[in-house]
Amino acid sequence: MISKLTDLTPLVCGPDQTVRDALERITQSGVLAQIVVNPDGTLYGTVTDADVRRAILRGIKVEGPVRDCAHVKPIVGLEGQNAENIARLHAIPGLVPFLPIVDAERRLLEVWVRQPATPKMPALIMAGGRGARLGDLTRNTPKPLLDVAGAPILEHVLRQLEKGGSREIFISVHHLSDQVRRFVEERRGAARLSIVEETEPLGTAGAIAKIALEDAEGLIVANGDLVTQTDFHALELFHLRQGNDVTISAASYEVSVPYGVIRHAPDGAFTGMEEKPDLTYMVAAGIYALSPAAAALVPPDRRSDMPELINRAKSIGLRVGVFPIHEYWRDVGQRHDLDAARREHSEEAVRARLPGSSVSEEQQ
Repeated sequence: MISKLTDLTPLVCGPDQTVRDALERITQSGVLAQIVVNPDGTLYGTVTDADVRRAILRGIKVEGPVRDCAHVKPIVGLEGQNAENIARLHAIPGLVPFLPIVDAERRLLEVWVRQPATPKMPALIMAGGRGARLGDLTRNTPKPLLDVAGAPILEHVLRQLEKGGSREIFISVHHLSDQVRRFVEERRGAARLSIVEETEPLGTAGAIAKIALEDAEGLIVANGDLVTQTDFHALELFHLRQGNDVTISAASYEVSVPYGVIRHAPDGAFTGMEEKPDLTYMVAAGIYALSPAAAALVPPDRRSDMPELINRAKSIGLRVGVFPIHEYWRDVGQRHDLDAARREHSEEAVRARLPGSSVSEEQQ
């Protein structure tokens, strides 16, 4: 089915707008894209959610202009050439193809969008850990049921998955599993929930072997101790479009070094010094997308962790990629992180946080 969008306001941004602004508009557009238009109304290019995430991996800053990550030679349709435009749109690869329609002067007139039937990946939430780092807080309450802003952590993860379109979600349980079961039985939401019992702790990947994927395109896996606004729909599209077998979601993590950092050559010669630098790393965010081939690498009925699975997939030639998270993300496995998540939510900071936010050592 083809939709012809003539209300262009939600779909258009300028080349000098910041990437941060464009990302906010992309997430609200429903197309996961923006058409970049010059001040005179002519087409400059296009930018998609995936374009931005790939640009972040290249070091592009979200405070910079959209032109830094826009695709300036997109496929376009021409006014009055309906048959040709339909053929062009159907030839465009991707899971949500779109086609800007322009006139002879390349002024944007409308946007055509093809909405194919896209099967949704089932999801698995790892909710069986003991939460030992949280001390007494998890003695009588499983970590995924600890409260953040009036709802269990698990509820936050479920809501975000459902927002991304997940309709079948598995939840692995072990520590105080009866409480999680009760929560699942009483919850009413858009997705069908199923419990996966770990009779013995299976690590961060072991429960994957208990999921029968059958005809599914793959599996989304998320830790049960996250509070995040990650767009799971964008993750699925990115994973499939890139042709990955494993997609590792990565969050930006900043470390402030409280000393002057010395640079030197291999022979010890001084080359420079940087005073108290802020260093940024991409860290595993506890969210993954797996192909059926990658999921099948998890051995049944024994403990297995994600690094083991990822390294094995890489070693046998499966494609492993990185999906940078530009949305709010916080792992709440430690007390200070849990306190921070509660503070940030109580101050409605999550709503105000736009792409480019990160967790720093200082925040922790």
